Amino acid sequence: MNVASVKLFLEVAEAGSLSKIAARRQTVQSHVSRQITDFEQLCGGRLFRRTGRGVELTELGMRAAARLRAWLQDTERLQQELRSQSSEVAGSVRLGIIPSAAHPLMTRLFERLQAEHPGIRLDIAEAQGTELDAMLDSGAVDLAILFRFQRPSAREEKALCVAGTYLVSAPGDALTRSATLPFAKLKGLALVLPRRPSHWRNALDETARSLGFKLEPVAEADSLTVQRELVVDRPGLYSVLGPYSFADDLRRGRVQASKLVRPDLSRHVTLALAKQGKLTPAVRVVAEHVQALVKSWGQQLTEP
Repeated sequence: MNVASVKLFLEVAEAGSLSKIAARRQTVQSHVSRQITDFEQLCGGRLFRRTGRGVELTELGMRAAARLRAWLQDTERLQQELRSQSSEVAGSVRLGIIPSAAHPLMTRLFERLQAEHPGIRLDIAEAQGTELDAMLDSGAVDLAILFRFQRPSAREEKALCVAGTYLVSAPGDALTRSATLPFAKLKGLALVLPRRPSHWRNALDETARSLGFKLEPVAEADSLTVQRELVVDRPGLYSVLGPYSFADDLRRGRVQASKLVRPDLSRHVTLALAKQGKLTPAVRVVAEHVQALVKSWGQQLTEP
């Protein structure tokens, strides 16, 4: 049964006139008559008989009207209940991410939202930590995935996982063959480092200074891709990166890496919420899905 057809039938039954309903619906009588004829064919018999004053229900029409009034009430009540219980959420969510969170996290997040919440549209901005903080403060993004040197304690930030720091080289390098490497071994190495100003670059320089030496970069770059690609085919050249920046290349055998220890330069990957404005249902859904994905991957930003 089509709800619209049932409503039309009941309207005509109550009014007793095709012309009145046509006028009420701002259409021609022939259009209403054709729809009633189609509905009669669906029901298997005549529902109305024509009279000099309009139309009146046949015996089949009276039985149909009684049953269909109850059916329509139940149907409308069910629609209201489902609508009130619906988890459908819609809206645009502005999400800032560090470059190493771009894939596969964003890919899988998009796939989940398309399947479960197609009304949510992602607006993704990729930037470094200091820029993401500024975007959060100004309200340019609703939430952001970024690095912190300390585990977050504020209500606006949720800890996702912990990322170590690695010395990355071309395959076959003797220095990065071991699982771990003391940070002091970076002394005198030809390094590709992030450009200043950068909190991460400051942390690397300060760590070296505390151990009594100075880092000696032969190249500096903002792009993690550039930092990684420069060392792929150049033995003796190294970059210092987080694990999610080179995970795919490591699996494919394009790079080799050793975790830096003593000190252990671990960073906390967090999900930070904007401090301004109200958290919309769409933003809450995206935040929940990000946390669920990372948890399902064993508290990692990449799939196991």
